Amino acid sequence: MTDTKHSSRRRFLIGAAGVGSALAGGVALGVGGLDRQQRPASNGKVALVTGSSRGIGAATARRLAADGFAVTVNCEKRRDLAAALVEEIEAADGRAIWVQADVSDAGAVRRLFDETERAFGRVDVVISNAGVMRLAPFQAMSDADFTRMVDVNQKGSFLVLREAARRLRDGGSIIALSSSITQLRTATYGPYAATKSAQEIFVSALAKELEGRGISVNAVAPGVVDTPLFTSGKTDAQIAGFVQRTPHKRLGEPADIASVISALCGADAHWVNGQTVLANGGLV
Repeated sequence: MTDTKHSSRRRFLIGAAGVGSALAGGVALGVGGLDRQQRPASNGKVALVTGSSRGIGAATARRLAADGFAVTVNCEKRRDLAAALVEEIEAADGRAIWVQADVSDAGAVRRLFDETERAFGRVDVVISNAGVMRLAPFQAMSDADFTRMVDVNQKGSFLVLREAARRLRDGGSIIALSSSITQLRTATYGPYAATKSAQEIFVSALAKELEGRGISVNAVAPGVVDTPLFTSGKTDAQIAGFVQRTPHKRLGEPADIASVISALCGADAHWVNGQTVLANGGLV
């Protein structure tokens, strides 16, 4: 989840790529990207994706739905976007619900899992994607901005991973979203990078704690991706500078990251466990 506004004026950027019925408690029953003829049958599994009303999270929900998962879409504020994504998934014969929940609230996280189990009966995959970014030099970083990042990115991911460890079906997958900024360590990104470094430590430790259950736990560290989280507040020149540093000479698209997540959720990549996968087009 991000609370920044995406700029549409950057012509050189490569872009990615109605409202469902509402039920009591802020949940709407509800896959975009493929038409009905192309879509695979349900694989009988369920994926929960936090912060999935837009950006990488939404692309991941679409991709996992296309892979045959029933999907829980999560938002903190943008209920309209979450409901519209569920409607899109339903329109392609997929299954989805949306649940409004603040991942920094332990009770809300439990309810998020409760609603998923109530709708689909199980949880097989959890993607801890919800995050916010505040950039400033150390001397200018406000207490409020620092605390917000820690609450959502670090505490929020901990709460989601803890609940996943308690509820996930054996043989499932857990993926936390880190960032390649943990390697770049660019000025003004320090506090944000620290909250993302935590994801890499979380998954390494959790993979060992879940031994014997066949659950793979990994982190994915995107590079520069064309989402509001990255582009907001940056000039065209700043974004172009990142593009030039990437061997593919473009920003990543949310679908690029969703494809990596999809692979890690599949049987062919289940042997990958306790790792951080850098998905940044060669930026690092």
